Amino acid sequence: MVLARSGRKRLMVSEVAAEAKVSRPTLYRYFPSKEALLDAFGLYEQDNFDAGISSEMAGLRGHQRLDAALQFVVAFQRTYSLGFLVDTEPEHVLAQMKRVMPILHGRIARLIQGENADLAAATVVRVAVCHYLVGDDDREQFLAELRYAAGINPLRASRPATAS
Repeated sequence: MVLARSGRKRLMVSEVAAEAKVSRPTLYRYFPSKEALLDAFGLYEQDNFDAGISSEMAGLRGHQRLDAALQFVVAFQRTYSLGFLVDTEPEHVLAQMKRVMPILHGRIARLIQGENADLAAATVVRVAVCHYLVGDDDREQFLAELRYAAGINPLRASRPATAS
């Protein structure tokens, strides 16, 4: 991926066009600026997240559904294709986080039961964002923190984190 090799500041639309095997004018027709292209990458990853989390939760109910969602968050962050941007393009990452946090909060809040669902969801999202921004290889600890924030007793958790 050109973005991974070049970073946002050195990203050249001509390189993206060449890798996509389209002409520059064709690429500019769909993405009039570098920022529009980066935003499209962010939306693409959001679509991947949405499809993946839906698949993981399919057929589950209650705490099992919530736990599957939390496990997916841990696995997704490890495989997120634009994760390298935290170091190379922090301002873009922060803008994306600002856009995505309310969306993720709403989705997680619907999965958490009880009167403090909104507060628990906000905590889950902030823990997830902190792990994304700071990075940590301890996936079990990350999952345990998410479970705790969501009100899931780690001893009742349905299954261990999946490997990616």
